[in-house]
Amino acid sequence: MSTQDPWPTEIRLAKDKRSLRVQFDDGQAFSLPAEFLRVVSPSAEVQGHSPEQRKTVPGKIDVSVSAVEPVGNYAVRLVFSDGHDTGLYSWRYLRKIGAEQAELWSGYLAELDAKGLRRET
Repeated sequence: MSTQDPWPTEIRLAKDKRSLRVQFDDGQAFSLPAEFLRVVSPSAEVQGHSPEQRKTVPGKIDVSVSAVEPVGNYAVRLVFSDGHDTGLYSWRYLRKIGAEQAELWSGYLAELDAKGLRRET
């Protein structure tokens, strides 16, 4: 990470474990729903090893975040109620998906529709 990347000043899991609030030292803050975090996981299981291998993950409307585990001083590992725990969410990645949340979510919903998949289990 460069010295100009925003640094998180707060990472807080909601009491109901359905969203994660991330605030950065430049004043930007994002509330990221658990379902959104799960379907955009940076893990190889979701992202694959190339853009062609990326998977659309359906049926995660009821997922929650079971744990937030620090990884060094650059990321957190999110453990989800469905057992997924292989994604490392770097500060840069959290900032990116927070800033692009509306676009990413819209794209995800369009992918589900195009593939005949649903958010519900």
